[in-house]
Amino acid sequence: MEVILTNEAITAPPLDLPSREIGACVEFWGIVREQEDGRALTGLHYEAYEPMARREFSRIAAELQKKYPISQALVIHRLGWVPVGEPSLFVRVLAKNRGPALSFCGELIDLMKVAVPIWKLA
Repeated sequence: MEVILTNEAITAPPLDLPSREIGACVEFWGIVREQEDGRALTGLHYEAYEPMARREFSRIAAELQKKYPISQALVIHRLGWVPVGEPSLFVRVLAKNRGPALSFCGELIDLMKVAVPIWKLA
C-alpha cells in the first residue's frame, strides 16, 4: 500500500491499472464538513506522527490483505489546515472483484481512525 502524507490539496492520481484482471476500483473521499459535534467550523487542522503513521498503515494493510485479496491500495492524507469542503483523505483500492475492494476500503478507514497517529484539531 502506498501512503502519501501531504500539506498540499489532494488530487487523485490518474488511474493506472496494473493488470487487465482488475475489475473494481473503489475510491473514497473524506471531506471536511462545516460542523463537528454541533460546532460550526471553517476547517480542521491535521497533525501526524509521520514515521509511526506509515508503520501503522503498513501493518493495517498487511492485516487486511490476509482477509481481502486486493491488488493495490493508495492512501493520501492531508496534513495542516484543511478548509471546509476540501478533502482530507483519499483512498483508492484496486481488486479483481468489488467485494474485497469495498471491504478493504471500509475496514482500512475504520482501523485508521483507531490506530494511526493522525489527529484533527478544530
